[in-house]
Amino acid sequence: MVEIDKTSHVVRDTEDQFRILVQGVTDYAICLLSPAGIVTSWNVGAERIKGYSDAEIVGRHFSCFYTDEDRAAGAPASILATAAREGRVEREGWRVRKDGSRFWAHVVVDAIRDGAGTLIGFAKVTRDITERKEAAAALEKANAALFQAQKMEAVGRLTGGVAHDFNNLLAVLSNGLQVLAMQSRTPLDMKMIEGMRRAIDRGAALTQQLLSFARQQPLQAEVHDLAALIHDFEPMLTRVGTRTASCEVRHSDQPAFASVDVPRFEAALLNLVVNAVDAMPDGGMVTIATEVIESRKAPTSVLPPGRYVKVSVSDTGTGMPQDVLDQAFEPFYTTKPAGKGTGLGLSQVYGFITQSGGDVMISSQEGVGTNVDLFLPMAEPVDAINPVPTPKVETVLLVEDEPEVLGLAAELFRSIGYEVVGASSASEAAEILEDRHNVDFVFTDITMPHGISGLELARLVRSRFPDIKVILTSGYPLATLRSEHGSLNGFAFVHKPYRLAELAKALRS
Repeated sequence: MVEIDKTSHVVRDTEDQFRILVQGVTDYAICLLSPAGIVTSWNVGAERIKGYSDAEIVGRHFSCFYTDEDRAAGAPASILATAAREGRVEREGWRVRKDGSRFWAHVVVDAIRDGAGTLIGFAKVTRDITERKEAAAALEKANAALFQAQKMEAVGRLTGGVAHDFNNLLAVLSNGLQVLAMQSRTPLDMKMIEGMRRAIDRGAALTQQLLSFARQQPLQAEVHDLAALIHDFEPMLTRVGTRTASCEVRHSDQPAFASVDVPRFEAALLNLVVNAVDAMPDGGMVTIATEVIESRKAPTSVLPPGRYVKVSVSDTGTGMPQDVLDQAFEPFYTTKPAGKGTGLGLSQVYGFITQSGGDVMISSQEGVGTNVDLFLPMAEPVDAINPVPTPKVETVLLVEDEPEVLGLAAELFRSIGYEVVGASSASEAAEILEDRHNVDFVFTDITMPHGISGLELARLVRSRFPDIKVILTSGYPLATLRSEHGSLNGFAFVHKPYRLAELAKALRS
């Protein structure tokens, strides 16, 4: 009898210690359930996580922790049946607190059986892992944004390189045609030359679109009030509409200053409105709105917190599925029928805005519409500075490593009254400058395969021959040239392929 009492006392002490241990756990919600799912015990951790006191929850069915959707789908009964059959079940999902708020839970349910194997209940352990899930989701989103940025950067580098090489080819064709056109030709010859010139113009426009996507297009950025620009551009935007699709500009009284290249900003805006109208074959409304936002958090995945001008273009059109949305900014990607689009519209907008220091966000829902947000850093208004004209020159030292480009460019300079001295490298040009003292102007390609670069030649001319004026040229965009060679400040620049009028303007400006 004494041994039995001692055994009972030990069992009670063990049960008391276990109960104290369970009650001391605050990071886990631990409770016991009857075979039917009724709560029979409740620890402090369960009260902290789920909000119910012991008196409020004991005797209630544990399904009250589940969402309405899960209860309708039979999830509470399913998890008990699985635990009874397999002995243990582990799940993750949304659960509901007493106040109705949701949290992401990791749940383990173990079946409890007596010595005869009869099911007498369940032990249920729940942990709130909402923070871990949110961190994982944020990491996944960041990885996706990084992958997209790396992909766009790689495509941009490839596109920029192709556009540069294509520009050099167009320069040869354009210069040659201009020389031929100045000679006596039959009407048929002139008609063919004009057709070839139009083809070159289309090719040049295509390379500019590609360079715009690659964020390598030369920009003439100045600080402007975007709200005022859009107001002035409104007549053109509203003309894009159709009989059933209209365009509305929501005017902002708040100044929204940002640094942009005005013609390209207007082209980007017009591009977005055209796309929006095309997405509304049955009619609808395109809305353009401008606002200044001050964000303590990053407004997009690539922009830091700060003040931004946000220009939104939204439509009530057909919208885009997710697979189309994922590729919307890629060059040459289009869902329009053949002949209805180049697939460069959105990619050009993306390249221009990101090159301007901003970012583009696009959201869409099928059957509801699409919204495109352009974010540009807020700027302070500044006074425009008028360029100081330079005197006219007579003798040009032309530096170009491509023989065909050198020959045709020399003919262009001679055709407008300049004496030309040719050099196939910057090093050769430096030697010519030492021997000749009648050079008034140096026109040089920046990129040279051997010896010093054209920019190094320009700096040499500035330091040793300050009276000689310098114009730089290249098929590469300014952004790429600056990253490889440094600042081009103080030197005029003409982008390849250049025209006769552009050369004359650069020489006489």
